[in-house]
Amino acid sequence: MFDFFKKNSKLDAKGIRDAVLQFIKEELQQLDGGEGTSLQTISLFVSPAEEEKFLYEAALYNGDTDRLRSDIQRIADNFALDLPGDWQLKLQFEDELPAGILRTNEIKAGLKLIMSAAQAASGSEAAGSGYAAATFNATLKILKGKAEKDEYVLKAGETKRLNIGREAQIQANDGSMRINHIAFPENPAYESNKYISRQHAHIEWDAASASFKLYADEGGVPPGNKTKIRNAQDESVNKLNSTVVGYPLKDRDQVILGDAAILEFTIS
Repeated sequence: MFDFFKKNSKLDAKGIRDAVLQFIKEELQQLDGGEGTSLQTISLFVSPAEEEKFLYEAALYNGDTDRLRSDIQRIADNFALDLPGDWQLKLQFEDELPAGILRTNEIKAGLKLIMSAAQAASGSEAAGSGYAAATFNATLKILKGKAEKDEYVLKAGETKRLNIGREAQIQANDGSMRINHIAFPENPAYESNKYISRQHAHIEWDAASASFKLYADEGGVPPGNKTKIRNAQDESVNKLNSTVVGYPLKDRDQVILGDAAILEFTIS
């Protein structure tokens, strides 16, 4: 195991990087006993003074989060922390560090660890601890197609169900009225919208897994228009062929509706 953590009293890029990795290592070591499998996202916040910003940028590989993630994964491997293969790293430069995050006195940085499993939502993460389970927000951004809005915000634990389909209000096959919260107008100007079913899909908050799950509805399974998810990690495509099996959405997954619309799911 190479030494990330050799002491460096001078404030240089390598010293900052070592301090960041030491900080992350110490926090990840709190996730023992299998809790590491619950990790979904590490959000790293840095708030250097203007004259130090170039040092922090160099220390953090000029925003190359893949390189920084590799360093962190190496730490996890060295200390036998069983992190999931698809955990995400986010890096944000801020004027001030946000409230309610994990902090260190060594450098101007903070952490927020977002947990995805039900264990993380059990209440052990007190307010201000820097851990988040059932308190995160997510966004659905329309990348292709024309919906009533460009973005939709989902709040964990609050947003119960969001119907997706063509037109905002329709009469379902059973005669009931259905409200599509994410609606694609039936308008000749938006030709591709006709390939989105009126009852295409819906997203539900699942408390047991502390995740948002995508379900295909009647019009979104064969022989109707298809519902697919493109995985952000390996770009594999998953097709939903059942209305009763939900797909847990992960950060940067893309939801594809009838090959006519693409929505990107991101966690904030």
